Amino acid sequence: MTHLDRSRTLRLIAWACAAWIAWELLYYEQFKLTGNVGSIDGVFQPLANWFGIPAHEKPIRLGVAAIEIAASVLVLIPALRLWGALMALGLMGGAIFFHTVGPIGIDPYGDGGGLFKEACFTFAVAGLLTWLHRDELAGWLHRFGPRLRLA
Repeated sequence: MTHLDRSRTLRLIAWACAAWIAWELLYYEQFKLTGNVGSIDGVFQPLANWFGIPAHEKPIRLGVAAIEIAASVLVLIPALRLWGALMALGLMGGAIFFHTVGPIGIDPYGDGGGLFKEACFTFAVAGLLTWLHRDELAGWLHRFGPRLRLA
């Protein structure tokens, strides 16, 4: 495979990853933004109760929705794709954490853990997309990261 073929293949993989992330995150907005009972009772109210702020389910749900929409948009803009991928990585990392450690559980809907499996897959896809943009990430870290000095 020539360098041009490899570059083209990696760009296509990056677009496929970006499309999956955007689709996956935006698909679930219909449940978060409309206040679907499954979204409230199955995910966000148990989280609000666990955090000790039971009256604040709605701001948590809508805040997560806003961040997911932002990540979905950013991941589709090539110049900002890395930031969308990092946001998706954080969002899905949080989802995995709250499913496994928090009150939601792996299978809150009795469907074999479908939501959890999708979060794990989307986390992996966001990780792959971040890895595909590792040179860009390294440049940003070098440019704006903390300056470490050895004594």
